Amino acid sequence: MNTELDVRKIEPRFKHPFIFQNFDQLLHGEILTLVNDHDPLPLYHQFKTERNGIFDWNYEEKGPALWKVKITKKLVSDETVADLARQFPNALPVFKKLHIDFCCNGNRLFTEACEEAGLDPRQVKLQVIESTEKPPLHFRAEDWSPAFLADYIVQNHHKYVKDTVPQLEALLEKVENVHGKEHPEIHSIHACFVSLAIELLQHMQKEEQILFPAIKQLVKNKQNNEVNGSFPFQTIRNPIAAMENEHAGAGEDMESIRKLTNNFTPPADACQSYRLLYKQLEEFEDDLHQHVHLENNLLFPKAIQLEKEMQ
Repeated sequence: MNTELDVRKIEPRFKHPFIFQNFDQLLHGEILTLVNDHDPLPLYHQFKTERNGIFDWNYEEKGPALWKVKITKKLVSDETVADLARQFPNALPVFKKLHIDFCCNGNRLFTEACEEAGLDPRQVKLQVIESTEKPPLHFRAEDWSPAFLADYIVQNHHKYVKDTVPQLEALLEKVENVHGKEHPEIHSIHACFVSLAIELLQHMQKEEQILFPAIKQLVKNKQNNEVNGSFPFQTIRNPIAAMENEHAGAGEDMESIRKLTNNFTPPADACQSYRLLYKQLEEFEDDLHQHVHLENNLLFPKAIQLEKEMQ
């Protein structure tokens, strides 16, 4: 599809945002033909900064009164789910609804994730671009410093897990004692959650005692123009890789719970406590997805880039 966009009568301060908005709505391979009354070279340089690697720029006409440029959205074959989650924060509710893992396994190719879910990547991408749903995270989380992100994760998500695990375990035990005979799947749900909780609590302790202090030290060194000291794990990539691997395991456990609960749908004879349990388990999954998204897709890449800059 080729869309022509005549911006000659648009107020200058609105031109670039309007052009980027239209470009972002393109699917890969589609073209935006820009019509202007002067050479849009400053726009080209902004594209190089903000959309580098995903566009082609070709002049069709070069003035003096009329300028036409074809801006083609390139096919990026190695685009991951995490790439889209970072670029479009309002993609997260779309991915949740379509059961596309954007956090624990967000580094999968977007096309591969869609195909595994039996979905058309082009249609999913269009839903992501056009989504007006509010994201579960602050829009500017991608702009937060690594130190602030680490503190936010501890104060918000780690605290939530520590506070919620005992409540959920008590509720699981109560529902299991009352309904375990009629609904034996509750035994598997309980066992799976206990395993997940133990892993998460140990995982968070390692982050709070080892990884996050190391990330904060990198930030401090950068601010003070100091050379990085040697970490006992040599490079920040090593503990990050270990945490990402544990995130994948937590994601698998949570997916098992989702399947065992039939997408958190309580049975017809469920009592109030049973329904509350499924509601809280779904809320726990939502928080886990947001938690891991902040780490895998935002904090960890920032930390790796920071270490690279300091070398």
